[in-house]
Amino acid sequence: MAMNSLHSVHRGFLPVLLGAALLSGCASTGGLHPTVAATDPASLHAEHSLAGVHKDVAAWPQSDWWKAAADPQLDRLVNEALAGNPDMALADARVAAALAVAGAADATRKPTLNAGASAAGARVPPLLPPIASGHFGVIRYGYLSFKWEFDLWGGKRAAWQAAVGNARAAEVDAQAARLKLSADVVQAYFDLAGAYAQRDLAQAELQRAEDFLKLTQKRVTNGIDSKFSLARIEGEAASDRAHLEAADNAVHTGGLVLAALLGKGPDRALSIARPALPAIPALALPSDLPADLLGRRPDVVAARWRVEAAGEDIKSAKAKFLPNLGISSLAGLIAPSSLNLFSLTNRFYTIAPALSLPIFEGGALRANLAGKDAARDIAVAQYNQTLVHAINQVATQAGDLHSLESQVQDAESARASAEDAYTLAMQRYRAGVGNFLEALSVRQALITAEQQLASLQTRRSNAWAMLNEALGGGFEPASDAPSLAATPDTPSESKAIR
Repeated sequence: MAMNSLHSVHRGFLPVLLGAALLSGCASTGGLHPTVAATDPASLHAEHSLAGVHKDVAAWPQSDWWKAAADPQLDRLVNEALAGNPDMALADARVAAALAVAGAADATRKPTLNAGASAAGARVPPLLPPIASGHFGVIRYGYLSFKWEFDLWGGKRAAWQAAVGNARAAEVDAQAARLKLSADVVQAYFDLAGAYAQRDLAQAELQRAEDFLKLTQKRVTNGIDSKFSLARIEGEAASDRAHLEAADNAVHTGGLVLAALLGKGPDRALSIARPALPAIPALALPSDLPADLLGRRPDVVAARWRVEAAGEDIKSAKAKFLPNLGISSLAGLIAPSSLNLFSLTNRFYTIAPALSLPIFEGGALRANLAGKDAARDIAVAQYNQTLVHAINQVATQAGDLHSLESQVQDAESARASAEDAYTLAMQRYRAGVGNFLEALSVRQALITAEQQLASLQTRRSNAWAMLNEALGGGFEPASDAPSLAATPDTPSESKAIR
């Protein structure tokens, strides 16, 4: 008998559902769609810009790319930073939060079952005998409730997939944060090495100035030079002492920067041994640039996930324009305290199909859909921006490293020439053949050449680190990552629910 009743309800509800589907046209999605199209990666040409750089199919960096510097201390520092920097804990917490949102979205797709029991005192009017007959009494009941809202148009599934896409983007963001942190540590390490090199130069400059001062004092005593020359070199020595103090502070500051990246206090810097700049491998780029770069850059992959998620949000928003069906039921036992609660005669149950139909929402549904369309436009624009930045960053860093390699070679030649000229000038000055201004000028040229060489060597090391970062730092996307070979759907290609 109960099954016949359910069939009757089902047969009576179908016409209502069909009529509701026809009426749903009152809330229309017409005229609403995304407007920003994704950039085609094939349109971002880099072949000519990178034509002069050596290509090698195996030139993609490894996930531990910094080990190419062959510095065990650097390896330990990078690992320490990845384990202790607060930014990593923040990135992991964001992943956990995004996964929780995805879990909540998945839960809305499933039926719910609840149970409850209570004993309540009440006075029921005599109109409802024989429960209380107009007197105060206690009613006991227990129940099970079941509710399931169907997902006829896939809106809930789309919302769940959007949440999953955002969670995947957060996971890739965490990997991008690890890449950035490792690159920052490597560059800070090289900067510290450069600061030590500059301090060595400052000490050497001061020593040369003091030797120059002693020689000039003898020449003044012997009447070869004037007191003006002596005052001039005394000023040079004082200036070099100031430079040495500044160089000492640069070493101290560089250590503090590195300690902060490690997630430690300033005392951690005191235990970092003096680093040295590594021998940089010869410049080579992967032969499959720029096409394969898209899947090896975590920021590009994360941006693509967000485009996917925004598209699913649009599907979910469009499903709200359509009627939906749900079902709920309630079953239990109820009896006054004078009767046995568990008697079958005290049972009750209900079953209630329900239809929701948006007819007039005051523009809320359209405003929600317009917001989702705009959110997707933002996601696509950010994807385009990230894509353009990624390809140009590789070209920039490759060009910088190539240029710096040539600049270092030229600076080494300039330093060697300046050193020879300084040695010859000082020999002439000691012999009384050369004059003070000539020797001072050559000394300044040597200082400039040495400082420039040290700066270029540091910049070259940092350019190598930044190129590895620009190439993705060995990132490998998950197997379920969205395809980056195909661009996101353009507005005209989107399969909208109309």
